[in-house]
Amino acid sequence: MATVELRFSALPEHVRTARLVAAAVARRAGVDEAVLDEVRLAVGEACTRAVGLHRNGGISAPVKVLLIEEEKQFSIEVGDEAPHATPGERMPGDAPGDADAETEEDEMGLAVISGLVDDVEVSAGQHGGSIRMRWPTVPPATLLA
Repeated sequence: MATVELRFSALPEHVRTARLVAAAVARRAGVDEAVLDEVRLAVGEACTRAVGLHRNGGISAPVKVLLIEEEKQFSIEVGDEAPHATPGERMPGDAPGDADAETEEDEMGLAVISGLVDDVEVSAGQHGGSIRMRWPTVPPATLLA
């Protein structure tokens, strides 16, 4: 299992770099060329979400992206360090309308990711969250055929 770890400041301009790195590593891992655009879009959406959570929460920690090459699959995990409220809970400092708008935007981003990736896991808690996306890889012998 090979892992590439990417950390970047929570700035929107770094999302493009994360997308390009993810696509390059996915290609090298053997992800089908036909789904590389979906990989780029899903990673861009997940990183944009993490950047937004960090910026809105005043968190200076970097966004973390793990690119994991396994035997028959390729995984990307995008992690943030923003505390996530449970449904119906407001985070300290939230104005009454802020939480609703952020929740709606968050749900839209997650819906886009779920539409692009068949295998997605989302976890969130008081110390941050992550989105893990998986794609099958093509065996090396198939790539040469």
